[in-house]
Amino acid sequence: MGTPFEHKTFLVRKQFWKIFGQTFRIFDEDQKLLFYVKQKAFKLKEDIRVYADEGQTDEVLTIKARSILDFGATYDVFDPVNDEVVGSLRRKGLASILRDSWLIFNEKEEEIGTILEDSMGMALLRRFLSNLIPQSFRIEVHGSEAATFKQHFNPFLFKGSLLMHDHESDLDPRIAIAAVVLLMAIEGRQQ
Repeated sequence: MGTPFEHKTFLVRKQFWKIFGQTFRIFDEDQKLLFYVKQKAFKLKEDIRVYADEGQTDEVLTIKARSILDFGATYDVFDPVNDEVVGSLRRKGLASILRDSWLIFNEKEEEIGTILEDSMGMALLRRFLSNLIPQSFRIEVHGSEAATFKQHFNPFLFKGSLLMHDHESDLDPRIAIAAVVLLMAIEGRQQ
């Protein structure tokens, strides 16, 4: 493997008992740490950094909100290693009240795909009855499923997995990782 982004399966864990901010770790299928994410608390304008190590010495992605406290915010994804904009993710504000929904844009700000929670029925059950029902998301690019993100049932610890599908896709794996980070950080606050 050339870069950590080239894996097909990513395992995600959110740190338990974190009082301020959030910490996530993303592993490969062999439990090797690929990414360490630290989200600071009390930020009006989201600025999330993804590192290749827990020492936070090797930053590999930056995710920044364009505006302050916007329900339908757009988050730009930057690759500081290659000094380039990778694309952006926009939460569909009102649509996400009942069922989480996001739009995916490429580096030219062209809409290329969506991220959608599994079903309206399950989404409503999660919101009104129990947040113990694991979430599942389909990531589609140009109408084809490019990846899936599934939360695994655990009442105490957020665990999930991202599976990148084998077929050719225009989904940049850096955008997929950024999407998972945002789903954990932004959508996870609702639960």
